[in-house]
Amino acid sequence: MSSKQLLIPALSLLLLAACGKPESAPAPTPSPAPPTPAAEPVAATPTADATAAAPAADNAAAGEAIYKKTCFLCHGTGAGGAPLLTDSAEWAPRVAQGNDVLYQHAIAGFTGSKGMMPPKGANMALSDDEVKATVDYMLSQIK
Repeated sequence: MSSKQLLIPALSLLLLAACGKPESAPAPTPSPAPPTPAAEPVAATPTADATAAAPAADNAAAGEAIYKKTCFLCHGTGAGGAPLLTDSAEWAPRVAQGNDVLYQHAIAGFTGSKGMMPPKGANMALSDDEVKATVDYMLSQIK
């Protein structure tokens, strides 16, 4: 059997392996706030910047976890023509298209001259927001 004939079953196996459901971290349980004496002033309400930082950190952590579980299979090895996460030269023309195009290609899939991106990295259990968080994580690693 030629190496070309082995490539298709090997890629199929890799894509099937990526079909696992993402593990979700258990929601943190808030600890009760200690009672404050009446004489102490009440803490100010967090600013919009502070409240926006928490979801961004959660998205980054989720994106990294999904990358490691699903996307690394191709973007860590170059399988299927996927650009390696560490290859900024390969990513440059893709990044130049803008985040919206990258999100669309990652969510809906894309076939280009160098290879193909299966929809949601072949993990259809991912939500669009999870895919976007993963794209954001990947972009943060190559810039």
